[in-house]
Amino acid sequence: MGKAAYYFVISVLARAIFCQESSQVPPEGGFLKREYSLSKPYSGNGMTIPFWDFRDNAMITNNFISLTTNHQGQLGSVWSKIPCHLRDWEIHMQFKIFGGGRTLAADGLAIWYTYSRLTPGPVFGSRDEFEGLGIFLDTYKNGDQPVTFPQISAMVGNGSTKYDHMSDGQLNSIGSCLGSFRNKDYDTTIAIRYVRQRLTIKVDIDGQDTWRECIDVPGVQLPTGYFFGVSAATGDLADNHHLIGFKFYELDITRTAEEEAEDWSTIKPGVFGKPPIDNRDDSGTGDYRNTSISGFKLFLIIVCALLGVGVCIVVGVVVFQKRQEKNRKRFY
Repeated sequence: MGKAAYYFVISVLARAIFCQESSQVPPEGGFLKREYSLSKPYSGNGMTIPFWDFRDNAMITNNFISLTTNHQGQLGSVWSKIPCHLRDWEIHMQFKIFGGGRTLAADGLAIWYTYSRLTPGPVFGSRDEFEGLGIFLDTYKNGDQPVTFPQISAMVGNGSTKYDHMSDGQLNSIGSCLGSFRNKDYDTTIAIRYVRQRLTIKVDIDGQDTWRECIDVPGVQLPTGYFFGVSAATGDLADNHHLIGFKFYELDITRTAEEEAEDWSTIKPGVFGKPPIDNRDDSGTGDYRNTSISGFKLFLIIVCALLGVGVCIVVGVVVFQKRQEKNRKRFY
């Protein structure tokens, strides 16, 4: 059995046993909104994208949008032209980050939902002191923090808070996780879900066609009327940052009349309530729990689960036979 076929069989069995959700399936109750989505093939002339603008080093090809090439000192971005007035949504973004460096690369990619748009800056190719949500796929570790890279983190900005480069955003992060997403020969995808003020981020970066949780934060307030964007940048080190697809889904969420009457265009971005749930280790080392499951580990889990089911069946049969024997003895 080939490697691809092996992983496919393993992933199918895993989803069947553990009820895992496939990353290739649209969210339940979701409606694709084309005015906020990007999908190939893109414009053949390389100059325009319907409903989106792009700038700086971003280049349009038939099959992907190149935000940066593998050269130093580049930045590029794409931004939606239409502000989003929907309160509940989910994004599935397919991307590819790759380059010549096996362990050293820079700087990474960011996904935005912000008040301003098309403003270049030092935060993964976009402006600092942003107002709204930023999700960062960071490939280069700054400072001396004892963490593994690459990492995925999220931040809610109020328009005056700066992104702290020396801590790789951890100073103002609302959640983060380990994410080995560079130089993969298969599709890598991230899902961002915002429902009832809860921000959930999942990733499919292990080639197993299943989501694994990265960040889950309740109490996140994001106004309506902001713009979506994706940006990337390189520094002294470089990488190719490709945006393959960006699918935006409106979610059908039932609300009361009072909730529907609330005006979410006037609220301020922020996080309230419980602290964020992320994959930071509790040992005090600052490392992250690696929640990804290798193919062999997943195979062992499936085998153990099947053995457990088999043992339960055998025990059930033995108990049933003993009861039958006791019933026969009563008649003699």
